[in-house]
Amino acid sequence: MIDADLADLVPLFVAEAHGRLEKLASLAPRLDEDAAAAAEVRRELHTLKGAGRMLRLVALAELCHAAETALQPPRAGVAQLAIRVVDSLSGMVEELAQGQTPAADPALLGALRDGLEEPRVPDQLAATPQVPAPAAATTTHSTLSELRLDPTTVDELADRATRMRLQTLAAGHQVGALHELARLAEQGVHEPQPRQVLAVMAATLRRMTMELESATSRQLHDAEAQVETLLGLQVQPLRPVLQALARHARELARSLGREVEITLAGEETQLDRRITRELEEALLHLVRNAVDHGIEAPDARERAGKPRVGKVRIEARPAGRHVRLAITDDGSGIDPVKIGEAAVAAGVVAASNLATMSRDAVLQLVFLPGLSTRREVSEVSGRGVGLDTVAAVAERVGGGATIAAGPGGGTTVTLEVPISRRGEEVLLVRAGRLRLALPAAAVWRVDRLERSAVVERDGQSFATVGGTLVPFLPLAQLLGEVPAATQLLLQGEMLGQPVRLSVDAVEGSEEVLVRPIARAAGVGPLLEGVALLASGQPIGVLSTKAMGPRERPLQPTVAPVRVSPRRLSVLLVDDSLVTREMERRLLEDAGFEVAAAGDAAEALAQLGERAFDCLVTDIEMPGMDGFELTRHIRAMPNLAQTPIVIVSTHDRPEDRLRGLEAGADAYITKQGLDATELSNTVRRLVGRP
Repeated sequence: MIDADLADLVPLFVAEAHGRLEKLASLAPRLDEDAAAAAEVRRELHTLKGAGRMLRLVALAELCHAAETALQPPRAGVAQLAIRVVDSLSGMVEELAQGQTPAADPALLGALRDGLEEPRVPDQLAATPQVPAPAAATTTHSTLSELRLDPTTVDELADRATRMRLQTLAAGHQVGALHELARLAEQGVHEPQPRQVLAVMAATLRRMTMELESATSRQLHDAEAQVETLLGLQVQPLRPVLQALARHARELARSLGREVEITLAGEETQLDRRITRELEEALLHLVRNAVDHGIEAPDARERAGKPRVGKVRIEARPAGRHVRLAITDDGSGIDPVKIGEAAVAAGVVAASNLATMSRDAVLQLVFLPGLSTRREVSEVSGRGVGLDTVAAVAERVGGGATIAAGPGGGTTVTLEVPISRRGEEVLLVRAGRLRLALPAAAVWRVDRLERSAVVERDGQSFATVGGTLVPFLPLAQLLGEVPAATQLLLQGEMLGQPVRLSVDAVEGSEEVLVRPIARAAGVGPLLEGVALLASGQPIGVLSTKAMGPRERPLQPTVAPVRVSPRRLSVLLVDDSLVTREMERRLLEDAGFEVAAAGDAAEALAQLGERAFDCLVTDIEMPGMDGFELTRHIRAMPNLAQTPIVIVSTHDRPEDRLRGLEAGADAYITKQGLDATELSNTVRRLVGRP
């Protein structure tokens, strides 16, 4: 146990150790050949050893000392041993944080003292694997509980809070003035010249209106800045989480006698700490699945003509306002035929529907509760148990889960979740007598839809869009309402799922905070959550699953329009040379032919000379802005059908709505813009995959 006089130093040591271990974890894989990294590792271990000795943490200091010596100089095999050292030290620090006395791994100490011979898994352990919950499973949580504040940030928060308090007090004075106006109004009824009283009241109201407008603007600015700062504090890099998952995977592989190479990517990707905490168990489960059920035993891999060492990749990457977390293994994969058979046996899908479902759609069945808890699926695929829970966790935080598997093996499970629990822009739609909301980012295109143009076959609604018969979900019918004669067809994508549904009207947009609804509430999969509008009225928010048609046994009878194999052409309009060049590179790297214009006049000149498949434009430009350019193009008969994408730094709901009203087909913000989002948007609008 730690001496009583040193106990108050333990939290400080734990915080410091976490920071140093994060750095060590990033350096360790480079030690085989990087002398500079080796020197830095030695310095970090030396410092950690000294701090451990100050707290009389003998075992921890002993391990640091042994590693400090054994990991020099760089040579083959050092990196793997260094990774093992970092994992062990992380577990010891976690034990200390939980009030326990950390103990070093004798086998690891022996390996460090003897050289580079890493301890081997005992044969009896490999033969009968017992899979404990590694210490790494809890390391993430204690790391996420720490919040490091920059003193400057604290000062900014305090200053804004003070200003907001003073503004609230000033509003109190305005309330007093309103009471005085009410008193004057009561007296004016009995005054011989009430017109004079009304004139005084009108002048006072005009002055108060101007003061309130100014005060409201200042208070809103400070409140928005305060929210942004606080949300920024909630968002942290995923490095400690991914490193903890990697440690867990390595420990599990050793206990099972598996040879596994763990790769991390996107460690600096940021995610809300609260969302990360909720995802911890789901991510750990996916890692266990990849190592335990995905990666085969070394001998089995050799017989299959694969390397003895399996590979697991843990990756995080931003995707607009979302983060994608993917766990990939090169193991035996999943057999969709067996999954389909189990799904039919479980009653979650009809055999007639299964025959026409795509391979990808069949794979997604593993997330259904009626199938994923069944023993047959675990036996035929090595997965399934608990995947319904994984999907439920992702949905609870406003995201979703997908699975992909190659015909020759290998599996990737991806969780896509929002970066933070901040306000989300929603479209307010009406279906019959009901009013609902759906994420504005999910909708890229809106078309008028006459009831006479709708085809009903086998219970599925179809509409012709661009010469192709596409299925869609009639929201009014789903809700038991009578749809209007003329509707709007909303199309787009959300969390990797297509969005195609019809509504009676779009009544505007608003930024709201969506609160998830527990499935136990009995609302089924239709609603993702509920939100309060600015008026105080509650509104249901549609879930991703309720915004698009499920796969049906019916195949469209109208063949898709054929397109030529030429490269798609894009005209890029932006007055910033740097932005223009960056977006040009993103599009060219994605295979597009790109022409650029510095303003609207230059763009119109180029449009007069040749046709483009798509136009990508900024808003703020000298002369004609992006809104005006969009309206101008929509008014030109020969260009009216050209898809237009607005890419802007403006992310306010009113700006997005102005863009769509002007005639833009999509609106993307520049913050966090990546090649995938931009290129996928252009391809979908043009109609080429």
